[in-house]
Amino acid sequence: MDLKGLGYLMSSASVVFLGIVAWPSPAEPTWHAVAVLLGMSLSILGMGVRFMSHQQDRRDIHRAARNQPPES
Repeated sequence: MDLKGLGYLMSSASVVFLGIVAWPSPAEPTWHAVAVLLGMSLSILGMGVRFMSHQQDRRDIHRAARNQPPES
């Protein structure tokens, strides 16, 4: 795992911790819990998509470097 991957993993963990702190009490409306879960899920999913995009960019760079003609 590279530094970007580690950063995305740390960001995902921070979303979980913030969600734990933000979790509504039983007296609050149910939609608060739904909103917290949805926000956490979308945030972590977004970081996952960004990491997959980063991985694809790295593969494209390596593929282009392999296909480059040798310098003379």
